[in-house]
Amino acid sequence: MKGSSEESIESIRPSNLQAFANISTLHGMSHIFAYGHMTFRRFLWTLSFLGSLGLLMLVCMDRVSYYLEYPHVTKLDEVAATNLTFPSVTFCNLNEFRFSKITRNDLYHVGELLALLNNNYQIANPHLAEPEVLAALKDKANFQNFKPKLFNMTDFYNRTGHDINDMLLQCTFRGEDCYPVNFSTIYTRYGKCYTFNSGLDGNPLLTTLKGGTGNGLEIMLDIQQDEYLPVWGETDETSYEAGIKVQIHSQDEPPFIDQLGFGVAPGFQTFVSCQQQLLQYLPPPWGDCKSTPIDSEFFSTYSITACRIDCETRYLLENCNCRMVHMPGTSTVCTPEQYKDCADPALDFLVEKDNDYCVCQTPCNMTRYGKELSMVKIPSKASAKYLAKKFNKTEQYIGENILVLDIFFEALNYEKIEQKKAYEIAGLLGDIGGQMGLFIGASVLTILEIFDYLYESTCDTLRSHSDSLGFTPNMLPRHPTLGNFEEFAC
Repeated sequence: MKGSSEESIESIRPSNLQAFANISTLHGMSHIFAYGHMTFRRFLWTLSFLGSLGLLMLVCMDRVSYYLEYPHVTKLDEVAATNLTFPSVTFCNLNEFRFSKITRNDLYHVGELLALLNNNYQIANPHLAEPEVLAALKDKANFQNFKPKLFNMTDFYNRTGHDINDMLLQCTFRGEDCYPVNFSTIYTRYGKCYTFNSGLDGNPLLTTLKGGTGNGLEIMLDIQQDEYLPVWGETDETSYEAGIKVQIHSQDEPPFIDQLGFGVAPGFQTFVSCQQQLLQYLPPPWGDCKSTPIDSEFFSTYSITACRIDCETRYLLENCNCRMVHMPGTSTVCTPEQYKDCADPALDFLVEKDNDYCVCQTPCNMTRYGKELSMVKIPSKASAKYLAKKFNKTEQYIGENILVLDIFFEALNYEKIEQKKAYEIAGLLGDIGGQMGLFIGASVLTILEIFDYLYESTCDTLRSHSDSLGFTPNMLPRHPTLGNFEEFAC
């Protein structure tokens, strides 16, 4: 009689799932698992819940897919400053070697490289030369009873390159005079070049307190066209143009003037209005900038130009077993024959045609200088005689050789261009949480309720299984697995 009464009570007792559904905060559960038989109303609630759950899954998949695309946005900000560090300014004469400084021994070794002599040490194209140049060249190319001496390309570049003491006629920075000592010598593919405000040799970096012309660097240069080498053929060491090449860059990156410089012509005053731009890019997977330090024995700070120069140096060392004068390191400098036969062709191929060897990533933080150029004619008719007298030159010489370069900040502010993550994990969780609340009325605590229910159900199942096997603490040892479960939670 007692047993039948217990069975009757069990038959009317609600199931664990119904009990959970009626106390759960998950919307619709109490209507789906209501007491009693299945009704049309419960069927409609079930369809509505499953439809909402399906829509929730679609929306969550879309949000997760969008997050895995790692989108970013770009923020542009104009920042005012009380002072700005003036950039480094590097310039090179487009002519690499002064004709008057080339000796007979130099001509013997580099004459063919410069297309002045043929492979028989004879003047290549005498009909192209001016009479004065031809006479001087014939004297230097007289190798009768000549015994060649040792030749060094580094010494040749240094000795025959244009000298800043001869080129620089006037120099002012923020209205105060500057001098050749304020310029550092550096070698590029254009030969011997000079950098203002390089920050090298312990010199402090110069700053400017105002924008506009007169508050930057102004230099007057003599490009010395009468020293230009005669051009009798196409070589990488001679130029068709007259003037200088200029690059404005930060102190943290070396000049890459043959690729990134702009030209300034004689007979003009060129105004260069600059604006500093600080760029901050995101590393992978949001962007593709390089955040790791540079792996180079030549440079300590990573930049695109440092990467390119390092790569070009390694390329020549691998292919020609030497380096050019302008390349860093202590490896053997190429001879004139190696320049002509290997180094120049290899570097030209690397720069113009090989898109796979030197692939340099953008650094995550870099400084760039936007530029606007304008020019006016110099000298004017009114000033030609004065300048000719001042520098002891002819008016024609002044018009063909003198240029003025004026570099200044447009205003005392800078642009900050910053990439930012458009969608982070907090946004993803917020979107998913919002959609869960909209479609099924769930929250984090609701998810915990479900896990708690599953946990309790598992414990009940394990207890029932233990009782059905007749295990009691007084009769048999506790099963290890079962005992662990019971000891853990139940």
